[in-house]
Amino acid sequence: MVVLRSLFFIALIPGTVAGVIPWLLVQSSGETVRLVPSLWLIGLLPLLAGLVLFFWCNGLFTFVGKGTLAPIDGPVFLVRAGPYHWIRNPMYVAVLTIILSEAILFHSLSVVGWALAFGTFLLLWVPFVEEPLLREQFGESYETYLHTVPRWMPRWSPRRGGRSRDTK
Repeated sequence: MVVLRSLFFIALIPGTVAGVIPWLLVQSSGETVRLVPSLWLIGLLPLLAGLVLFFWCNGLFTFVGKGTLAPIDGPVFLVRAGPYHWIRNPMYVAVLTIILSEAILFHSLSVVGWALAFGTFLLLWVPFVEEPLLREQFGESYETYLHTVPRWMPRWSPRRGGRSRDTK
């Protein structure tokens, strides 16, 4: 059952954020989609990396956390495995990577604008809404996680214990 709920929320949330909205922006802006062999196809590499990262994270939410990516049906167990071992928000990073890749592939400034707007939303949503809710839900285990795993960028060298500058 959790797998079906997870698939539904994949289609609804990131499907809209990284699929429907960029497509509508490109269509309404009059920008032509040209996927001709060129240097712009370099956007395929981050697109594929973003998709792999997203589905890896979503699988962890589904099978380890026993929940979905939707806040109303989130994991019941704190997920610290896989990419969540290195950064706290790899699924958001994956979706933003997908959107930026689409901007490159479609030569679309309107999709770049959408990526900037979505990135700004994440910079506000995560520390002011999501993290307080997760603190409340998972308590001390999440508090420890906050102090040991950075929010957006992995550390180049492992650090044990203690709070670091980049977790805020």
